Amino acid sequence: MSFYYLSQEMGLALNDILRRVCSHNKDFSREDISITWINYKSENKIVFKGFGTGINNKKMVYPASIVKLVYGLAAFYWIKKGSLLLSDEIIDAVRKMLSLSSNNATSFLIDLLTGTTSGPRIEGELWENWLYQRSIINDWLHDLNWEELVGINCCQKTWDDGPFGREKEFYGNDNKNRNAMNSDSAARVLEEIMIHIDYQENNLNLRSFLKRNLNKFVLKNDSLNQIDGFLGEGLPESINLWSKAGLMSEVRHDSAWWINNQSLQTLLVVFCNGEQYSKDSSLLPFIAREVYEFNKRYPIKD
Repeated sequence: MSFYYLSQEMGLALNDILRRVCSHNKDFSREDISITWINYKSENKIVFKGFGTGINNKKMVYPASIVKLVYGLAAFYWIKKGSLLLSDEIIDAVRKMLSLSSNNATSFLIDLLTGTTSGPRIEGELWENWLYQRSIINDWLHDLNWEELVGINCCQKTWDDGPFGREKEFYGNDNKNRNAMNSDSAARVLEEIMIHIDYQENNLNLRSFLKRNLNKFVLKNDSLNQIDGFLGEGLPESINLWSKAGLMSEVRHDSAWWINNQSLQTLLVVFCNGEQYSKDSSLLPFIAREVYEFNKRYPIKD
């Protein structure tokens, strides 16, 4: 069973949004865009199972920095089960990974989570043991038994310049072992972070690291704000937004959660796969704006 109820009305609206997107720009193709959109009814601080829809939402693509949501969630559960001890350094690394999208912090955390390190190529039993250890996060994801996570691959670090040594070999021929997710899997992980964890003072508050400031003056002074050119740009400055973007030469992605009003919250994940999307700063804000306006016109139904 899906983690959200299907909404035919939202499905029609999303198809219309994507139709207009692709008709306005000949370089955009429906096949390259994956979307999961879920609306949640909230009442007395309780958020109920959402109603939603998707387009290409099972299609696996390279997630870029969206995968950092998975690594943040893994760190939370490693600490919860006692496999990692919470420290100021870990808190700082997770904050920098999610809030600032630091690849250095991500590398450090993957080393802690899996008991591996980067370095020159290794062979024999050392290599086999390294491969086994680096599969730990994927094994944990499998054990969660969430159908949205079936087939995803979250075992690679994220890079500024690319992998070297054993990390490069780990990618495999033609990068066949690259990270891979779909928009539903990203949405399910973000939902877990936003509404299914009871955060305490003495644990890792992932949600707080995803909170974004939409103030235009603040954004102007932060060139890496994960808002301009992403979903947050299409939303009103006054709303509460939590998000994690992903951008590299081949993709432009974003995953976002926002509060429309006291009774309605929205989760939206958009994956855009292709160089043309990486260079485009208008598509994601347009989709977010259209989703927000739809929710204003058609409040969620019971």
